[in-house]
Amino acid sequence: MNEDQFKGKWNQVKGKFKQEYADLTDDDLMYAEGKSDELLGRLQEKTGESKEKLKEKIDKW
Repeated sequence: MNEDQFKGKWNQVKGKFKQEYADLTDDDLMYAEGKSDELLGRLQEKTGESKEKLKEKIDKW
C-alpha cells in the first residue's frame, strides 16, 4: 500500500477506531499521519491489539 492509499484508507477508518476505542484522541490519530509504523505502534499501545490484528481491521474497514 503506497502513501496515498494509506492516507485514503486511514481517513475511512479513523472514525471507526474512535467509536471502538473511545480513549483515542484526535492527537493520537493525527500524530502518525504518513507514518504507518508509528501509527500502528500508537494504536497497539492504546488498544492492546497486535499489529497484524490492527492491519486486518484496517483492511476490513
